[in-house]
Amino acid sequence: MPNAFSRRLTVRRALDRLRARAWPILQTAVAAVGAWYLAKLLISDAQPVFASIAAVIALGATYGQRPERAVELIGGVVLGIGVADILIRAIGSGPLQLGLLVVLAMSVAVVLGGGPVLVTEAAVSAILIVLIEPTNAGFPPTRLVEALAGGGVALAISALAFPLNPILLVARSTQTIFAELGRTLEEVASALAERDSGRAQAALQSAREIDEDLRGLEDSLSLGRETARFSPGRRSSRDAIERYARGMRHIDYAVRNTRVLARHVGRYLGAGGEPPPELADAVRALAYAVWALAAEFDRETPDGREVRLHASSAAARATESFEGNRDLGLAEIVGQVRSTAIDLVRAAEVGTAEERSEELATEELLIDLIRPRERGAA
Repeated sequence: MPNAFSRRLTVRRALDRLRARAWPILQTAVAAVGAWYLAKLLISDAQPVFASIAAVIALGATYGQRPERAVELIGGVVLGIGVADILIRAIGSGPLQLGLLVVLAMSVAVVLGGGPVLVTEAAVSAILIVLIEPTNAGFPPTRLVEALAGGGVALAISALAFPLNPILLVARSTQTIFAELGRTLEEVASALAERDSGRAQAALQSAREIDEDLRGLEDSLSLGRETARFSPGRRSSRDAIERYARGMRHIDYAVRNTRVLARHVGRYLGAGGEPPPELADAVRALAYAVWALAAEFDRETPDGREVRLHASSAAARATESFEGNRDLGLAEIVGQVRSTAIDLVRAAEVGTAEERSEELATEELLIDLIRPRERGAA
């Protein structure tokens, strides 16, 4: 049975997904209404339903996709409507005619060299023509004008009038990862402090689920780059997006190391291990470093100092907890704490004045992290 932490995490992820898609949903509704009124101005049809359909397909179904996919979808809509509107007068409407129209629309799309998206949308549009207005289809140019109007409105809204904010999109995806990573590390720290192997296993499951958010970040970066390239008003976002892209590699490493850390802690506690108190403090310091990293990525001029402070504390405390102890299970945990601390520091350095074109070797950076605390103790 999932514990309360897992249930809260599931609900929070659902709300985060809705917040991330709220703006595109509103854009789609605006595009449907705008396409309707544009089609009314261009043609005399009292119900230009296909204009709204084309707008929704082109804008709503292509959220997170490249502009080429949107154009392909519009092409499929136009092709399907055109084929169906021409042939329905000759063969009539009905179940058999519906099947024949789907075959013909998809065949024409294939002959023209269309991809899977165009072929499928051609079939869908042909079906809509038969089912929505089986006996009262207008002249072919009328329906084609509606489809083109809907597609044009969708592209104009997405690229020119209301382009999504690529930095906000990428930042939300990144902050979701930071939030879940920080909470997972806190759970690992609590598991160590309470010597609760079950809690460590729950934290391991939460760490595994962050992989889905990492894939979401990859999609957000891809869409953000496309938006910055094609939308004139968003081209200034390119440098900030690339900063997130450079940091993503280290964030990915930190998530992987946290997953391994949770696995080692669960195995160590399950075997009856007795972790020293400093080890829980070290993992909790990693969580503090993650929260600080989240704040760093929200700043225009990051410096990484707070992240480095907490990461140094984590690495030093973990090292202290292992002094005089030769337990292999404890050594695995300490190693993962130190590796995660390094990943967080490197992620914090992205975009700062101290960003290195050639990274320090792992051991050299680790010595840099531990040394300040040793000096303070002296």
